[in-house]
Amino acid sequence: MTRVIPGDDGGRFRRSLFWSVVALALAAVSASARAEEPVRIGIGFGLAFLPIYLCDDLKLVEKYGREARLDLKAHYERFLGAAPLQDAIRAGTIDMGPFGIAPLLAAWEKAKGTPRQILAVSGITSLPLVLLSDRANVHTIADFKPADQIAMPAASSPQKYLLQMQSEKILGRYDRLAGQIVILPHPDAVAALMAATGPVAGYFSSAPYTQIALVEGRIHKVLSSTDVIDGGASFIVMGATRAYIAAHPKIPEVIAKAIEEAARLIRDDPRRAAQIFLAHEPSKTLDAAHVEAVVRDIRGEFGSALRGVGAFADFMGRHGELPSPPQSWKDIVAPALLNSPST
Repeated sequence: MTRVIPGDDGGRFRRSLFWSVVALALAAVSASARAEEPVRIGIGFGLAFLPIYLCDDLKLVEKYGREARLDLKAHYERFLGAAPLQDAIRAGTIDMGPFGIAPLLAAWEKAKGTPRQILAVSGITSLPLVLLSDRANVHTIADFKPADQIAMPAASSPQKYLLQMQSEKILGRYDRLAGQIVILPHPDAVAALMAATGPVAGYFSSAPYTQIALVEGRIHKVLSSTDVIDGGASFIVMGATRAYIAAHPKIPEVIAKAIEEAARLIRDDPRRAAQIFLAHEPSKTLDAAHVEAVVRDIRGEFGSALRGVGAFADFMGRHGELPSPPQSWKDIVAPALLNSPST
């Protein structure tokens, strides 16, 4: 027979309340002691970084971090050039940042077998690169005359590799046009092509400068990256050291998911994407309507998959830039990307 003690129910209630309060207090202490984990991401300038701007504004890295039970806080640091940004990744002052396919392969090769080897964490964009000309008689690269100059933004740009690949295919020598390349910033290259008075007869462009130049009716497309590499090629991808990926194995998947959501938002709502871009990169020459039109034109070119790795690796291997090229794109990516539709 159970003995009932007067007032026992109240005592049980008070003890239960006490331990509930203790549990809540311990949980609060634990939560406050668990600091946010920073993810330091390097970025540059241009429409290629549109998915990163959406990740920043919409806190997509933090969102997918929570799904992975990580308390992440993304920090975005702007760099004026690729070299200092990639040096910062190797030095560990940032955690990841953008690479073109060729620089990523070179960095992968250079530090192979070491913790500083660079691997792809996620694709960002496969923006088409377009060779333009203002000369009515230039329809293929074979039509450029020896005195004609071809402008591109940097000596190590993907445009250089695409021109070499096409030269090898059409002209029989990959370096046939090497002496005709001139390095010009995008605005200067557009101006030179529009002026039609100097030696610049071609310009290997990227958005939004492609669309700006094509407004001039004399300027036309000669070649695009999709003509050179079937299916196109990644313009920039996110890369990090093998050491960082090993120490943070869940973060590459978080980044890839964040980029994928940003890409969906760009496809579904170009106007909002254009507004976010202009908030990060105000323009004196492009208003919201023009940026929205460009975004609509390229909205299918963003996502976490890598494109064109095999084509670049094969070309660089045949011409001595990669002593031991990867056998597959899977050799150069973080484990989180192994099931992606990359090429």
